[in-house]
Amino acid sequence: MKAIQVTEFGGPEKLVFTDVEDVEAGKGEVCVRLFAAGVNPADAYTLTGTYATVPQLPYIPGVDGAGIVEAIGEEVSNVRVGDRVFIASFKGRYHSGTFAQKVVCDQTIVHPLPEHVSFEQGAALGIPALTAYRALFQRASVKPGQTVLIHGASGGVGLQAVQMAKSHGAKVIGTASKPEGKRLVEQAGADVVIDHVTEATINETLALTDGKGPDVIIEFLANVNLETDLKLIAPFGKIVVIGNRGSIEINPRLAMQKECDILGTALWNARQDEYEQSIHGVIDMLTRGALRPMIGTILPLQKASQAFEQQARGIGNGKIVLSFII
Repeated sequence: MKAIQVTEFGGPEKLVFTDVEDVEAGKGEVCVRLFAAGVNPADAYTLTGTYATVPQLPYIPGVDGAGIVEAIGEEVSNVRVGDRVFIASFKGRYHSGTFAQKVVCDQTIVHPLPEHVSFEQGAALGIPALTAYRALFQRASVKPGQTVLIHGASGGVGLQAVQMAKSHGAKVIGTASKPEGKRLVEQAGADVVIDHVTEATINETLALTDGKGPDVIIEFLANVNLETDLKLIAPFGKIVVIGNRGSIEINPRLAMQKECDILGTALWNARQDEYEQSIHGVIDMLTRGALRPMIGTILPLQKASQAFEQQARGIGNGKIVLSFII
């Protein structure tokens, strides 16, 4: 089968489009013929060989994907051959990654994909959807009527977080830096879309909440924005850090004054019951049409390196997806 294979760690140039051995489902496993795969920042970090998880070489990248069940192993009961499915893993076991025409994985991370959801949209779920759900509902415990600021809402996780928060009855303020990004955030359902909040625009942003500040802030670049978030958050509010690219010096007194919480989130820390809760919530929102993954760029599998480069440079908005029309 065709796949992207990595034989040595490094940059996007190490992603090689080639032929690899076919895969077969064993006991408790499902073989999915993939039609699309999602590209996540963690895929690029893993490629460097310096990430928290270091795969054994050679390996096939990718953890998110969508397609049709081609075969099932013994004791598989949650899906049948021919089912449309998406793959969403946080600790699931792979024989190979999703940057390939087929993937074999544990049955527990294979889930039904509603007919009205495309394979590209299904591939955009997985890590982004589970991360957004965990941040909003398992870490921040967002309640209907609260105001949620999503600081950097035009990416794959941010756009789904906007939709999830809105479906839960929250008021959503989304930020983005470019006009096309702002349009996507607006299309996702944000009540207000503004530029990224800076020291100079704190008072302007506070005015959107009658001076109180948002109850919850979802933060994707904490090393730049955390001090600003602390000045902006409502008393007793919660700041959930999803993304960070370095260090920052903050004044802890700001947190003391607000008695706010700074919460980190990492998907791999989720317990099995939290994973199941997330999946049920995501599928429910998909089925109701409340969650509609928004695709930014679709590239053919053989251009995976271009997808990584585009992601690293921050080009485009929405989710980057690889298509398997080879």
